[in-house]
Amino acid sequence: MNRIKITYILSNINKALAFEWIAANLDQSKFELQFILLNPGISELQKFLEEKGIKVYAFNYKSKKNIPAAFINTWWILKKENPTLIHAHLFEASLIGLAAGKLAGISKRIMTRHHGNQHHAYFPKAVYYDKVINSLATHIIAPSESVKNILINLEKVRPTKVSVVHHGFDLTYFDKIDSDKVEFLKSKYNPDNKFPVIGVISRYMELKGIQYIIPAFKKIVELYPNALLILANANGSYKPQVHQLLNQLNVNNYIEISFEPNVATLYRLFDIFIHVPIEQSSEAFGQIYIEALASSIPSIFTLSGVASEFVQDRKNALVVPYKNSEEIFNAMKELLTNVPLRSNLVKEGKKNVFASFTLDQMISKLENLYES
Repeated sequence: MNRIKITYILSNINKALAFEWIAANLDQSKFELQFILLNPGISELQKFLEEKGIKVYAFNYKSKKNIPAAFINTWWILKKENPTLIHAHLFEASLIGLAAGKLAGISKRIMTRHHGNQHHAYFPKAVYYDKVINSLATHIIAPSESVKNILINLEKVRPTKVSVVHHGFDLTYFDKIDSDKVEFLKSKYNPDNKFPVIGVISRYMELKGIQYIIPAFKKIVELYPNALLILANANGSYKPQVHQLLNQLNVNNYIEISFEPNVATLYRLFDIFIHVPIEQSSEAFGQIYIEALASSIPSIFTLSGVASEFVQDRKNALVVPYKNSEEIFNAMKELLTNVPLRSNLVKEGKKNVFASFTLDQMISKLENLYES
């Protein structure tokens, strides 16, 4: 039986466990997988794929001025390889890859939408390109019901064109962590054994809601002078505003981490995890909701992206209103004093994500879509 040849087209990705997991777990007896990577240099993902013997085409992509060359190179590869279908991820790869795929005569062109309402809220001119991408795709994967609603109701995509496929995770990656690795990161980021440690893993963007976490943490420091706020992925367009707020804290009470490759281990340093996007459609999915609960960290959330589909207040997390520092503070205070509640949230949160967001579930849905 001839295998279905699939070309993944990705842009601006260095290391991504999701694609490593897909490459390792897609049924090789049915599917032949190859990648086109548009990156400014050699990525960790490229190294992984080449080590696994998966065909990779990597082209230099640093900015919009590289679009013409990236388009030509992608078109040429698709003409040469003639895959059964292409699957594009992320904005530039979708725009370039789907257009090149259509010109190359690829009849099945799948796109996964990885952003929520950011363009509608902050970059309205980019919505035009979202609509172009939507029109070039023959099928669109929405990682959450929230994204499906954006596509259908705001961007007028035909409902039959959209399928919801939740991101899937090798959840043991977050569940089984080497204690020596935890101690190593603790010595790196919290050598003085400060308590409580409040963890945030999010780029500095207005829509992520970090500006509401810092004032809440400032009040926690009044109760726990030795508290530590860890801000990971500490880069982004909202950095000046975040730093204005951090300047109100003692420098001993927070640490910024630009990049930590061992994110699964980093979660284990946290006594509480917080993720509070400012509205329901801010997140397309929100993988850190899943990661934190799989890591058994008691968490405080607003309902955005996929959280709206499974997170329940006081069952698997504490849910706070959008843009509300006072309620974030109250939730932190309760988690630090209510041991039974904290224990129940951890237990239920872990059970819920292990039931609904496994890698096998995602792979099965992708394979069904590829074969249809």
